[in-house]
Amino acid sequence: MQVPPFKVNSIPTCLIVSVHVYCLLLFVTNPIQAQDPARINQYHLESGSLLATDQTPFWLRANQYGIVPLKGPVIRFQGGIRSDYRLADSTGHRRKTDWGYAVDAVANIGVTNQFILPEAHVKARLGAFELYAGRKREIIGLVDTLLTSGAYAWSGNTLPIPKIQIGLYQYTAVPFTKGVLSVLGAYAHGWFENSDRLVKGSYLHQKYLYGRIGKPNWPFRLYGGFNHEVIWAGQAAPGVLSDLIAVNGKLPSGIQYYLPMVLGLRGQGDRNDPNVTSLEDNRIGNHLGSIDLAADVNLRNWNLYAYRQFLYDDGSLFYGTNLADGLNGLRLKNRRQPAGEPFFLQQLTVEYLYTKSQGGDDFDVIDPERRGRDNYFNHGQFPDGWTYFGRTIGSPFLTPTAEARSSLPINRGIVNNRVSVVNLGASALISGTVHITSRLSLSQNLGTYSVPYPDAPTQFSGLLTAALPISAFGGTMLSSSLGIDVGGLLPNSVGVYVGLRKTGLLGNSSSSKVVSTRFAQR
Repeated sequence: MQVPPFKVNSIPTCLIVSVHVYCLLLFVTNPIQAQDPARINQYHLESGSLLATDQTPFWLRANQYGIVPLKGPVIRFQGGIRSDYRLADSTGHRRKTDWGYAVDAVANIGVTNQFILPEAHVKARLGAFELYAGRKREIIGLVDTLLTSGAYAWSGNTLPIPKIQIGLYQYTAVPFTKGVLSVLGAYAHGWFENSDRLVKGSYLHQKYLYGRIGKPNWPFRLYGGFNHEVIWAGQAAPGVLSDLIAVNGKLPSGIQYYLPMVLGLRGQGDRNDPNVTSLEDNRIGNHLGSIDLAADVNLRNWNLYAYRQFLYDDGSLFYGTNLADGLNGLRLKNRRQPAGEPFFLQQLTVEYLYTKSQGGDDFDVIDPERRGRDNYFNHGQFPDGWTYFGRTIGSPFLTPTAEARSSLPINRGIVNNRVSVVNLGASALISGTVHITSRLSLSQNLGTYSVPYPDAPTQFSGLLTAALPISAFGGTMLSSSLGIDVGGLLPNSVGVYVGLRKTGLLGNSSSSKVVSTRFAQR
């Protein structure tokens, strides 16, 4: 949805307008009263300004669920409410059935004008099972969700895809294991956008299953599991897809193709079926995901969490030819509570992402050892790649067309999927009040096998965020973020975001309490 153009002339103008609208939203929200004292009803309001010398720097926009535009300056207004499941009573009893909802709205006004809903869903719980419909913020995979560069397949880099999902929403003990073995998982059907997409009407199929060995209070726990993502079905405009890979531009979408797609069965091509082509001799749809392993251990005052995501996008992982590719992470988290120290380190996360192998430069469907060129996040039947509204659904380091320098070779979809990235994230408290977050990443980028970057450009991206609680409006968080991009992949740019955020409980005397401190990293 587009809003009328609004020209932002200066930082003062941005801040003055932001504060006025913020006050109006605060006035409107305060009278709302909670109806159920056992239910947690929260609201949040935020207003701020984003400026950049060129394209919005990488870490000011990556993994922000699509709410930060690629081009600025803009002023941003955000507000939302959510109602979570009821708390357990004083005896520890919790209702077997419950429901909840969340709505979050963002308006960006300036060079980029947009009104978006990064979250809008209703949910219901029956015992350990949850059913929800709509958009919901999620990161799928075994990673550190706070300072990660992004899980490989589903990172939180785009607007959430609307879907219907059923599953175990938290780790649930397996019967007869006395809580030693727990599982979580989900099964979902979703819908891709149609605007500006070459193939319209495509569906999302998603499922994941993860297990944990060890009770929550044990000092050592092991994790493992997988996620499976599929984009399938759709109709392309005439001339977009070759007749060899689509029948009159239409991809298989009937119910008879659903189970083979869900199971990832091969050999679905049938010359007597007018709806399939030679490409379905392999599988219906574009399949990708990761197989994850992790472990965490309590070390007195610290928790150490290590994880590895093995990538699959073709048969290379099955045949063991792309084992070098993957996301490796190590998180060190402080288990102590701050006690007024001048500097208190809360968390440190180090990650290494490598995707250069892809099974090698050769592709021979007959010879497993030469079945390479996996071309992560790209697919012949889906030229837009693994994207949603032009942004990468998985790791943001795999670059879509719109984000790379215009001087680099241009292609549709993901133009840079052979990367080597080191990412460092840290969070700390200064003097017990100022919350500092830093992200630093250095990457080497090779483009793709079919359209390589001859000079393998390097790229540095950095972010420093400071958040300070202030007394304005009954308790508000003032935050400022500085981002920078320097290198050969992205346009060189410096950007800054300044904002006010208030979070509280509806209809409660503690509604002025600030419970969130970070800009768009929730």
